[in-house]
Amino acid sequence: MRVLYHQPLSPHSRKIRLVLSERRLPFELKLERPWDRRPEYLELNPAGTVPTLVEDDGLVVPDSGVICEYLDEAYPDTAMLGRTRMERVEVRRLVAWIDGRFAHDVTDNLIGEKYFKRAAGRGHPDSGALRMGYGHLKSHMAYFAWLAETRKWLAGNSLSLADFALAGHLSSLDYTGEIDWSEAGAAKDWYARMKSRPCFRSLLADRIAGVEPPDHYADLDF
Repeated sequence: MRVLYHQPLSPHSRKIRLVLSERRLPFELKLERPWDRRPEYLELNPAGTVPTLVEDDGLVVPDSGVICEYLDEAYPDTAMLGRTRMERVEVRRLVAWIDGRFAHDVTDNLIGEKYFKRAAGRGHPDSGALRMGYGHLKSHMAYFAWLAETRKWLAGNSLSLADFALAGHLSSLDYTGEIDWSEAGAAKDWYARMKSRPCFRSLLADRIAGVEPPDHYADLDF
């Protein structure tokens, strides 16, 4: 069976879990602590990041972006990057925004400081980074709310990788109670639709030692 090396609160890992489950591709999860820099893991992925996918035939596919491109090529029946050139451009634009700018502005400053920094033994969260993360979160959520209000899905009329990328980040932030959904507008309704999908079940069932989610985390109706 294919194996996915992951970290439970890594939004990139969560994105791939959702994509694999949506495609109905069975996989086994293996916990990886990238800050440990295990030699055996670095042989699979020299960058030492998560996630890394290992296929049944031994093919190693590192990095969430590479994994998503690979899955669209290997399993084209469920296209998540769009069908037309225009669709593919918009999906890729939003994925780059979410996994790049949003990750840098928000997720790294909140999940990175409050969870991964502690797990790696690198001290306490930086208060300045936390303030920056919360400040950026509001502006980004306003943009995502606008997308959700004006489109059926984030990138247009079809469910795409953009939806799974954002769901990966928001599910991590929601698990640690960072999001005020009362201020999220249409993004809240979009997220409710996403977490009602069968592919979300394993994420909603996750429980991480030392980190308890808010009561609404697994509630499909908030």
